[in-house]
Amino acid sequence: MLLAAASASAQSYDQAAVRMFHALSERPDPLDRYLYLQKLNPQLSPANQGLAAQMSAFALAELGQYSRAVLVFPLKMDPVPGLELPDPRDWRAESALDVIARQAVGRRIVMVNEVHHNAQSRALTLQLLPRLRALGFTHLAIEALGDDPDLTKRGYPVRSSGTEYLQEPLYGEIVRAGLRLGFVLVSYDADAAGGNTEARETGQARNLYDRVFAKNPEARLVVAAGYAHVDKAVGRLGRARPMAMTLARLTGLDPLSIDQAQFLEAEWNADDDYHQLTARFPSDDPEVLVDKASGRPWSAAPKLYDISVISPRSLTLKALGAEEVDDPVHGRYRVLSNGVQMATQAFVAFNDMQRPAWLSLDGQRRPYSIDTRLCREQIPCVVDAHYIGESDQATPADIFAFLKPTSSTKLYLRPGRYRLRARTDQGRTLSQSVVEIPGA
Repeated sequence: MLLAAASASAQSYDQAAVRMFHALSERPDPLDRYLYLQKLNPQLSPANQGLAAQMSAFALAELGQYSRAVLVFPLKMDPVPGLELPDPRDWRAESALDVIARQAVGRRIVMVNEVHHNAQSRALTLQLLPRLRALGFTHLAIEALGDDPDLTKRGYPVRSSGTEYLQEPLYGEIVRAGLRLGFVLVSYDADAAGGNTEARETGQARNLYDRVFAKNPEARLVVAAGYAHVDKAVGRLGRARPMAMTLARLTGLDPLSIDQAQFLEAEWNADDDYHQLTARFPSDDPEVLVDKASGRPWSAAPKLYDISVISPRSLTLKALGAEEVDDPVHGRYRVLSNGVQMATQAFVAFNDMQRPAWLSLDGQRRPYSIDTRLCREQIPCVVDAHYIGESDQATPADIFAFLKPTSSTKLYLRPGRYRLRARTDQGRTLSQSVVEIPGA
């Protein structure tokens, strides 16, 4: 995606942004990209600082800093015009997994979107895959996937498998699960669109038709896409016809389109449609509202998509950890994420960097505690866990970047054995070991 953005930059961005994109394309490591952007940011114009925030959020997501990624770039979809929020007297909340699986029965195409810097939107797609495979779906199209002829044989993505989004652990798990379940994986993004939205949408739809339905007329397709690619009518992309709309025309099939972008937490404790909905229908899991009388699932924009998913709240300022404060009376001290104040000189307790609960995937992954002692006093550093048997170039099973000293957190890993490694932004190994996560 960085390379794609850079290729279109002459048409879309000023020279400072072009230079930034070029520099980012030469930095494959997400921590290296993030540190570069932090250093560059004061020199940028306000407009380019917004671009830098977006690129920083992508890097932070790839580094397992999920809440920080959202808080750094609090992207919110435009409110749906004239929307009346559902009333609990008329609507009930049900598991998004259950509702989508029911609605997918008899359908040939299911599309699920995501917000690229918010990996919470990938967790639902990952958990849907076994259910959709059991219903007879045969192909899984992944927007971030590139040309990787060895992927099926290898069984897992590496850095060269597609865009940098695939370096994020949940995206890597989507690829692994798709292969393990027997899906035929399909790449479909239109890289040669040159910044033209209509051309990219049409190119994606044409690629899906040519690579799936033209070869396999009876195929059943799951599409993992970003944002408004899944829309079935003109609207959120201006005058451009979205990919889903064009694919429906090419195939004669009506996709089941699922939107996660509209009701996903983008700001902490805001007063907006999302927070009003989650207050009316509280849940710890992704939910879909269902009409009590008809059983029909709710869509905030039914001309565009069929189902609105409401994701649970997950942002917490505790993800940012401790803050050091200069006080003229008390001197320098740290405010810990639990509210305790301690003098820096006497500070020995670890500063816990809290990560979102959805990382457990309903208990499929177990917490494993790590702290900055693994970094051998080298901060910032990255701690990643790779499956035994996969290469160092593989997308990690989980990852976390320590940006502050004396910190601790938890990785979330499935039962099994892993190579645990701490490294610098340049890839120098600081420590490594083999760890085993026990089963139930």
